[in-house]
Amino acid sequence: MTKTAVLIINLGTPDRPSRKAVAKFLAEFLGDGRVIDLPYLFRKLLVNLIIVPFRAGKSAEMYRQLWTKKGSPILYNTQKLSNKLQKQLPDKYEVFMAMRYGKPSMDEILFEIEAKQFNKLIIVPLFPQYASSTSGTIIEKALNIISRRNYVPELKIISEFYQNSFFIKAWADKIRKSGFENYEHILFSFHGLPERHVERTHEDKACSVFNCETTIHEQNHACYRAQSYENARLIAQELGITEKKYTVCFQSRFGKRWLSPFTEDLVMESAKNGVKKILVVPLSFVADCLETIVEIGTEYRELFTQNGGEKLEMVDSLNDDDLWVESLQSIIVD
Repeated sequence: MTKTAVLIINLGTPDRPSRKAVAKFLAEFLGDGRVIDLPYLFRKLLVNLIIVPFRAGKSAEMYRQLWTKKGSPILYNTQKLSNKLQKQLPDKYEVFMAMRYGKPSMDEILFEIEAKQFNKLIIVPLFPQYASSTSGTIIEKALNIISRRNYVPELKIISEFYQNSFFIKAWADKIRKSGFENYEHILFSFHGLPERHVERTHEDKACSVFNCETTIHEQNHACYRAQSYENARLIAQELGITEKKYTVCFQSRFGKRWLSPFTEDLVMESAKNGVKKILVVPLSFVADCLETIVEIGTEYRELFTQNGGEKLEMVDSLNDDDLWVESLQSIIVD
């Protein structure tokens, strides 16, 4: 019988919320040329001499807020997802889990997969929308590792799944359970990217040239902004909500020329304009992490109330929800 390995890969996490462990994680993450796309030497100097020394302390404090008795949420939620997926898939599949940065490392897990001599390997970066700095870097590293192995199995890569009908239904079910109709407005929040990253996917031209906010087509199908807006539209249609009820926005920015509107700005503006209750849905994260629990759940909530709002709630990520496991199964098998 043909045996198939399924490798699901998430971003990663420090081993512990200490300054030293966080600094090590940041150096690996920000040292990736697909994350900070600068020449190698300049990037290394910038990351190791400026960014990491100045950010490690603050980031470690944020990770301490995030940490639980079970450890880092992104790690244990991805592990639970892996375990549930294994039970859901037919016997010919064996599920493995790795992180792009940190542990369990892709090198170690792909070595384990090679040792078991599978006929086929399916790689699933756990990012619904494609971006060079997420799915792209995972795919690149996986191919580099596999290319050095003696035996290369039949390979399938799932680079994006934001349009998958089961995935849309899983998010819609989660949002329904939040009582979304009781909120004045919904923010569909996606992780931010530099504008130049998305412009490279369509001839280095601005998204406005290709109408990326309103439609997705052959020329912009790989654009992260276009995929994000399409993802939000599909979920809104599934929920039966109008365009006036929601806004697409982008969080975690590190510069001015990043995808906008910025989530934190909309949170403050909404409160100042008299909106009392908003719901934030983090559509680019399938496992709760620093950006959902701390950034949205703590920092944005405080921004909202400080500016006159009453209630900001976040819909938890899909984590290991049953409908999400079913949707991932459909993505893998179909």
